[in-house]
Amino acid sequence: MELARRYIRFVDGINRIIGKVVMYGIFVMMGILLWSSISKTFFLPSLWTLEMAQFAMVAYYMLGGPYSIQMGSNVRMDLLYGEWSDRRKSQVDALTVLFLITYLGFLLWGGIDSTIYSFQYGGERSPTAWRPYLWPIKVIMITGIFLMLLQAISEFLKDILRLKGEHYPREEVH
Repeated sequence: MELARRYIRFVDGINRIIGKVVMYGIFVMMGILLWSSISKTFFLPSLWTLEMAQFAMVAYYMLGGPYSIQMGSNVRMDLLYGEWSDRRKSQVDALTVLFLITYLGFLLWGGIDSTIYSFQYGGERSPTAWRPYLWPIKVIMITGIFLMLLQAISEFLKDILRLKGEHYPREEVH
């Protein structure tokens, strides 16, 4: 169980730091979209702004997702869940997180395969006028999926420790 506690501290610490840094990515997206508006109004429209904003949004969501899971800010249907005891919540969470871990495993596998394809064929490019390489955003995506998988395992271990009687408070954003 000490190994589980160390794993939880390590993964939660990494995802907390990354999440707090990525949180400021909203300003990057705002800057890109502001430049898009300015360039369309006063200059020639930029070809790169829409796609770059999409890439920034993907990075924001994928790298911020593990922190969101850690903080308990993911969406839950509280019709029944909100009334359950902490023990019952931990039982249900320990079961349902296994589905998330399975899903993230398949997603990671497909993402790695897609990224390898992107590198193998001379650098896959977007079919738009700007034509950026796609491998950087794919690497960010698989990094985010991997971190989310690590965080899901951390949440599973927390639920197991709660069921064994250890105190791991549920972090929730209010």
